[in-house]
Amino acid sequence: MSRINVVGAGLAGCEAAYQASKLGAEVTLYEMKPEKYTPAHKSPLFAELVCSNSLRAARVTNAVGLLKEELRIVGSLIMEAADKSRVEAGGALAVDRNIFSEYVTDRIKNDPNIEIKSGEVTKIPDGITVIATGPLTSDALSAEIAEVTGAKQLHFFDAAAPIVSAESIDMEKCFYQSRYDKGEAAYINCPMDKEQYLAFYNALTAAERADLHGFEKDPKVFEGCMPVEVMAKRGEDTLRFGPMKPVGITDPKTGKEPYAVVQLRAENNEKTMFNIVGFQTNLTFPEQRRVFGLIPGLENAEFYRFGVMHRNTYLQSPGLLGADYGMINRPGLYFAGQMTGVEGYVESTGSGFIAGVNAARRALGFDPFILPDTTMLGAMAKYISTSDSKDFQPMNANFGIIAPITEKIRGGKIKRYEYYAERAIREIKNFVGEGSPLPL
Repeated sequence: MSRINVVGAGLAGCEAAYQASKLGAEVTLYEMKPEKYTPAHKSPLFAELVCSNSLRAARVTNAVGLLKEELRIVGSLIMEAADKSRVEAGGALAVDRNIFSEYVTDRIKNDPNIEIKSGEVTKIPDGITVIATGPLTSDALSAEIAEVTGAKQLHFFDAAAPIVSAESIDMEKCFYQSRYDKGEAAYINCPMDKEQYLAFYNALTAAERADLHGFEKDPKVFEGCMPVEVMAKRGEDTLRFGPMKPVGITDPKTGKEPYAVVQLRAENNEKTMFNIVGFQTNLTFPEQRRVFGLIPGLENAEFYRFGVMHRNTYLQSPGLLGADYGMINRPGLYFAGQMTGVEGYVESTGSGFIAGVNAARRALGFDPFILPDTTMLGAMAKYISTSDSKDFQPMNANFGIIAPITEKIRGGKIKRYEYYAERAIREIKNFVGEGSPLPL
């Protein structure tokens, strides 16, 4: 049987359906629009861009720019549509929303291998299936997914602390230590004296916050993952008895306990990324950069991910999904898009590409397609399937998740990113065959 199902005609779902069709599988694509809309959707067209019209940075020395180039090499429909509908946006790739969605919709509707069925899906269809229903998956289908994956594996609220590049942390101002020196010195500590703490505290409590909507205003949810800026407003010393408590920490420069301390914890085994412990936040991204830049050692921090707090249906993917985006304990069921723990338009597209290819390959009787983690597509797949973070959170494409360079690269960060990009493009061309469809 060479038929697969794809549920959801957003960017990930359309990419999955297109790639599966291109490989020769017959596809049934389910989309609840125009019969039913989520609060975020307005257009009956497929691949609707509900937030920004920007697909972010274009240059390959930026992680998402590299991801876009990889997708171009492997023949992505979404990237084809983006390039056809491009509008001027400086160093970013931005698109005309309507032209973009119209292009994708036309290509999908006129594909002879794709059958479209309209209406809400409340049960996972029988057979090989890709679920690509996005962060606002309906309650009925969410309940079905929770039953299949296990209720504890499905999250409905994304409350994530910022993640910074390890190499951008000024270790002249910071030091490794665990509280009371218990076990390995696993945390980077950013100590503050009283003056530094008060400057940070005043900036944090006065900083601009992003708007919250609907679900995010639920006070019970908010109390369970309180933003650091809300906690701060409960009193000047609240943070010093919470995420910034200095107890059990000794500053090696003074030999004393600091007035306050910010701790950073490694996000991966390679220790290329560190999250700011306990700093879930709803500040705007520019304010996060400004205010958290007041933390000693983070003045020039490179943010791989800013803190977020929003409605986001996503899976606890590590251990649940493989690097083919397929469910380990239910062969033939794949997930794609933000539900898998990738964050962003292009990242969702990348997951749809891999899930669609692998669903088709399974239907046609071929082995899974796994890209190496030296590519951004492969690195994202590895992150969602094997992340060792105890508190898995959705992630954008970034150079912290790609396989690290073993040799020394002179010339600073840009030269290193150029090396990453050259290596990834070379690898993906070698893996799939430049200018040819993916091999079966």
